[in-house]
Amino acid sequence: MTTQTQTITERRVCTTDLGTPARFRDLLAAEWIKLWSLRSSYWALGGGALTVIGINVNSARSNADRLADQPPLPPAPPPGFPDLPQMVFDPLATAFVDPAWQLLMVIAGSVGAIAVFGEYTSGLIRTTFAAVPARRAVMTAKATVLAVVMLALGAVVAGTSFGVTQAILRDHNGLSLSDPGALRAVAASTLLAPLCAFVGMALGALIRHAAGTVAAVAGVLLLLPALFQGETYRWVAEIGDAMPLTAWNALVQNPESNDGMGLYPVSVTEAWSVFGGWSLVAVIIAVTVVHRRDV
Repeated sequence: MTTQTQTITERRVCTTDLGTPARFRDLLAAEWIKLWSLRSSYWALGGGALTVIGINVNSARSNADRLADQPPLPPAPPPGFPDLPQMVFDPLATAFVDPAWQLLMVIAGSVGAIAVFGEYTSGLIRTTFAAVPARRAVMTAKATVLAVVMLALGAVVAGTSFGVTQAILRDHNGLSLSDPGALRAVAASTLLAPLCAFVGMALGALIRHAAGTVAAVAGVLLLLPALFQGETYRWVAEIGDAMPLTAWNALVQNPESNDGMGLYPVSVTEAWSVFGGWSLVAVIIAVTVVHRRDV
């Protein structure tokens, strides 16, 4: 195909194999059907949501039982120990237990990856691009469907985890959404799912192999931040601060607690910028790679 012919093809309006214009809502409907036609989507999203909520609820119940048997803390440090720190229980942390949300990150990233590499491994991508030559429109529709589904998943998991855990801890300073940091933590956890799905989508477009893509999802989202921990060198810490997991940890941090802030803390503005930057770059990579690479 010559450059001129390729340019003309790229500029064509999306058409179906029947020759009728394919509206964007038609592409959305097609991507919706593709996603939910996979039985793995139901198991991964449903089972993952229940598992994450279950881990958080179990954490809340364990803490409630422990606090019920624990003598109340004195209102001030004991005499003779004015600088002795007091261990204060943070109920917000029980709704956002790290292992639970790391599991959600891998699940969301894997579903996003499957939405792309699944078509390549099955050969369906050839049919898709034959019916709709405008690849950018196809990938944009895929990203839109993923965003809606993952946003709903994140909202359900974050809202349920927060609501149930704080109800269990109502006798131990359980929080409401109006308390400092609570709404921000729920919002960040809601947006974490679509962010990870976009990262998985980009990796799926780059690698196009099931095992390799899923391994890359876990590596980028979970293992890569671990490589940039520590505070010996500022540049290492700053790279680590630019990771989605680190940004999420900063956003779910109780603003009334200074635990885990470190020498180079991530500000709220920086953390939200990480969320937006990773999502945007991931979508651009997925759209660009699929448009430029051969099927």
